[in-house]
Amino acid sequence: MSLRTQLNEVLPEILPANPKEAIKGTELIRLVRMRLNGNYSDASLRYHFSIMSCDPGSSIAKVDKGQGYYRRTAPVPALSGAQELLSLTQGRLDDLSGDQSTVDQALMRVKKFRAIVHRWCEVNGRFPFVFREPFQQDAPMGNLWKFPELVMVDWEGAGEDDDESAILQLKKNLSLPPFRLHAARLRIFPSHHSFREDFFQALSASVWANGGELIYAAPIEDEALTEAYRKLNAAFGVGVTSFGLNPYAIDDLPRPAHILNAHPRETEALMERLEISRIAAAHSKPHIDWNALEAIRNDSSEVDALFSWLNESLVTGKRKPYETV
Repeated sequence: MSLRTQLNEVLPEILPANPKEAIKGTELIRLVRMRLNGNYSDASLRYHFSIMSCDPGSSIAKVDKGQGYYRRTAPVPALSGAQELLSLTQGRLDDLSGDQSTVDQALMRVKKFRAIVHRWCEVNGRFPFVFREPFQQDAPMGNLWKFPELVMVDWEGAGEDDDESAILQLKKNLSLPPFRLHAARLRIFPSHHSFREDFFQALSASVWANGGELIYAAPIEDEALTEAYRKLNAAFGVGVTSFGLNPYAIDDLPRPAHILNAHPRETEALMERLEISRIAAAHSKPHIDWNALEAIRNDSSEVDALFSWLNESLVTGKRKPYETV
């Protein structure tokens, strides 16, 4: 068995997922050597760490502008990645054929943007839930119209200084909904060629929720396009927002794992890079469409996971990020 094959097997069990806990090269060599068959030099191991950390498909990643290695985050699900590439090229995938570096760059931009939206939600008190299962490689293409990439949970009437349990109990006693769910579709570039598909896909994927959001990374600078979005919003209610990140600004962001695990000061610096522009605000309905929700429950177990998480918060009287449940 080659050294690289062995490393692909042992590194995921050794490397931490959090870049803040990255293992330096010397220590990683010591830990890896205990698991390898064969006598390999330090130089050979360091060489393989370096080469593999540059491969988006390998499990090892190197800390940006620092020392140490950590476990690379899971790749973007294949269907969702293909969907974003279709949006990126306005359906002309031939533009990317035969150029793996361009595909890798496009997918990295997708992952960075998703991470920055996730962090932005957390900073602004909107609890994010990410759908992954409906976009796996063997999932039907129809799921692109059924599920959002992200659900943003807004707990109604509970500020930072409020007694959460008291607020939730009051809502329950008054039979008022304790939260609102806004289903979001994420896109990199707005375009005259694809804006209607983007918009109506966001509408279709959010029909069961209180509201829908279409969030772009890049700025929407074309006045005609802006006006078109506002007309669609007036008729159908899906909100449209830009984060003001052009492709080069996305490339300049740290890796997705760094964004998701950033310290408060680092997060503040990341948020300062954004130029949020609300093209049209979402029209929020007072109630969830339970019939529409029931129609997609059998298509993904994550629908039940979403509501199990929300119910846990209601039972404990404490709003919790999804990962801690």
